[in-house]
Amino acid sequence: MELIVLSGGILVLPVFAVIASFLFWPGSLLKASNWFWRRRLGLRVRYSHRGNYRFCYSCRGTPRDATPSLLLLHGFSASKDMWLPVVNHLPRDQHLVCVDMPGHEGTSRTGAEDYSIEGQVTRVHQFVQSIGLDRRPFQLVGTSMGGNVAGVYAARYPAQLSGVTLMCPAGLVYPTETKFIRRLRELENTAQTESIPLIPSTAQELEDMLKLCCYTPLRLHRQVMKGLLDNRIPNNDFYKEVFMEIVGEKSRHSLQDNLHLITSPVQVVWGTEDQVVHVSGAAVLAAVLPNCQVTLLQQCGHSLALERPRKAAKLIMDFLSAQEVGCENTKKLS
Repeated sequence: MELIVLSGGILVLPVFAVIASFLFWPGSLLKASNWFWRRRLGLRVRYSHRGNYRFCYSCRGTPRDATPSLLLLHGFSASKDMWLPVVNHLPRDQHLVCVDMPGHEGTSRTGAEDYSIEGQVTRVHQFVQSIGLDRRPFQLVGTSMGGNVAGVYAARYPAQLSGVTLMCPAGLVYPTETKFIRRLRELENTAQTESIPLIPSTAQELEDMLKLCCYTPLRLHRQVMKGLLDNRIPNNDFYKEVFMEIVGEKSRHSLQDNLHLITSPVQVVWGTEDQVVHVSGAAVLAAVLPNCQVTLLQQCGHSLALERPRKAAKLIMDFLSAQEVGCENTKKLS
């Protein structure tokens, strides 16, 4: 009987811990959930260094001569875990790396010089060198801010890439402006930093941000929302610093200014209902990069990795496979 009671107690304790975390520490529970999801997907968290600067990243698989590796760059105020829904649909044997962008999550937090688009490109290049990813051409994937960085990276280091995928990238001059972009101009003119739509500090602001980024409504439990907010608020000052850098005069049109230098194969993926950066940006890319592949996802907003992860994974792999075929044909002709 004592053994049964003891066993029952052992079973009850973890359940109690989960319930207590959900009620009192939802932010910690969300972090634990991401840890578990990474483990289930076979992702390992690793660190690399460039001098005193530390990069944090997750990876799976090993590089192969026949197939380019994937390097995925997340968007503003996100982290490497943003890609978990997409990684869930990528082949298990595909070598992939998801890095925390400068200052985000586990990567070193320094100063404004690293948060501009050019600064981030430099740091990503250092990261690539630090893990030896540049030993053979790899495919670069970036979304939103990460798409801006990925495009400028392609302009700076074309020899390193087999191709680049830009998902709803920032950094363009959009023929049609969203309400969000017009709001940014108002904030710039008034020098306000306390009401940036992508930096919530209340539950209502978080809900508004999710509506802004996702066409399909996210029905999240209020404790999950609280956990998301609890994890974001301590970083809000940092987010404001990064945000002011990437929308500042030096960075706001970085991708546009470097399009003429991009020679790598380019894939563009955009949600037709994007309320952050307008889908008309896809036409801008197609006009300057006539050989790029453009896919518009109907009834999808800005957060492609969250709203359409299976489709995003398939598009990435189809594009990567097309570059493999192209390389093989080139070798045969030579």
